[in-house]
Order: sequence, then C-alpha cells, then structure tokens
Amino acid sequence: MKLGLVTAILEQYDYEKMMDTLSAMGFTCAEVACWPAGKAERRYAGVSHIDVERVLEDGAYAAHLLDYAAKSGVEISSLAFYPNTMDGDLEKRTHNVEHLKNVIRASARLGVNMVTTFIGRDQTRTVEENLELVKEIWPPIIALAEELGVKIAIENCPMLFTRDQWPGGQNLMTTPDRWQQVFAILPSDALGINYDPSHFVWQMADYIAPLYEFRDKVFHVHFKDIKLYPEKLARVGTMAYPLDYMSPKLPGLGDVDWGRFVSALTDIRYKGFACIEVEDKAFESCEEDVLKSLQLSKHYPENFVI
Repeated sequence: MKLGLVTAILEQYDYEKMMDTLSAMGFTCAEVACWPAGKAERRYAGVSHIDVERVLEDGAYAAHLLDYAAKSGVEISSLAFYPNTMDGDLEKRTHNVEHLKNVIRASARLGVNMVTTFIGRDQTRTVEENLELVKEIWPPIIALAEELGVKIAIENCPMLFTRDQWPGGQNLMTTPDRWQQVFAILPSDALGINYDPSHFVWQMADYIAPLYEFRDKVFHVHFKDIKLYPEKLARVGTMAYPLDYMSPKLPGLGDVDWGRFVSALTDIRYKGFACIEVEDKAFESCEEDVLKSLQLSKHYPENFVI
C-alpha cells in the first residue's frame, strides 16, 4: 500500500507548495482536490490544487503537474471531486455532472486514471426513487470513464451531517446493500469504492466484512477515524444529527481498529493507495496545527503501512 493524503486540508496552498509539503513529510501519494473555482458550499470542498479545465486546454500545464509530482516523489493517486451529481436542483446537478466529466477527462490526460467522488443523492426522494435517478444520470458518466480507461471510486460517506443535507443525505452509496444495488444498475469494471471505514463506525455497521465481499471493487482507501461519544449517543439517539454524538478524528484517535482493518486489506491483497483524510476540528486553529495534524496522521498508520 502507498500512504498519502487527501489534499483538501491544505486549501491555502497552491499545487507546488502542497506537493513540497507532502514530499517533506514523507508521503508517497496525494489524492488531489479538483473542485471548480468558486465559493465552497461546505467544509473541505471548493479546493482546487489542479485546474482540470486548464489540464484539458494547456499541454504545458499538464506536463508541469506531472513533472513536479515526479520531482517531489509524490504520486497522484486520484483526482478528487465530491459533488452531488443527483442534486434536486437541476442547475446544480448539471454543473456538477459536467465538472465531474472534465475531472475524468483530466485524469485520463494526466495518466492518473482514477477519480474519487460521490454517487450523489436527491435528499428529498426515497432510496427507490434515487436508484431510478442513477439509471438516468450515471450511464453516460460511466461510459465516458470506460472509453478513457478511468476508474471511478465512490466514497461511502452518507453526507448527512448538517441541516441542509437532511432528511436523506447527499450520497446514496453508503452501505454494502446500496453498493450491491448500484453495481447491479451499473455493472461496469470502471465503477468501484473509495473505502472509508470511519463512516461505518457511526452508522453502527461492520467495516471489516465488506472488504472481503467487495474485494474486487475496492479501488482506493481513506484512512480517517471517528470517535463516538456514548454518553451523547445515549441522550440523542441515532436519529440525531451525527455530529451530535460523534466527531471525525485523526487515525488512531477514534474507534476504528486499524490493526484489524489493515489486516483485512492485506488478506484481500490490496496494494493500492491509502490516503489520510484529515477533518479533525481539534487541529484547525492555525496553519501550525494543521501541519502537526498531518505529521501525527502519518505517524500512526506507519505501524501498519510503510
């Protein structure tokens, strides 16, 4: 496995400074944020370390990105864009789908050939209605990925944290049951999973067994932890906003059993990218704390991944 970082946490850095920072810390890969320019709609979004439209238009820029990555010794694991491609707002939906297609094209152009994203969800509709939307929206996206030889890895985050994401959340592919339903609709070798164990912790789901069941669909992995607060959960219950009873933490500071998780990854012979996703609010007060969080995040998984 190759240990890297989801670059969105370094939102104030340009591509070069971001790659230099990862290189200096000893990371071997980067899941590079590729949002379109403009105001972010939520935390950790809106970051653009690679301008995908420019990649498609400017060969010198594309070559520079690859040359700089090679010089830094930091491989690009994927181009990352996590929108809601099935948003109930049709204008937002169209914009998100078109940008995702450009991210796929840019990933092929750079020879990365991996995109990490969400499947999306219309939060006002039922699961069954959203599965019908998958049939409508996603076949052309998958066809483009197949044509260009790009793999799409869907993260299992429910995107159900804030009031504006309720009642249904903004990502349908959150559990093995939903994965199976979507894979039946889109039976493509180009579609797989960006596996994040932390989201199973707060959903009270098994985060080990699905690795074995979906071993051929695990394209990319996130290392992020979640800490549950039992006393808060006992008071508010699972129907509360999740952040009322849990919080994202650095790997090793939450409830994921990383030894068991990485052991299962080795069982299925996973040899791909494992990118740390830092979303721990305890380390966001200043740039120094953010950089410290990257060092701490890297240190703990190195017990299991070198």
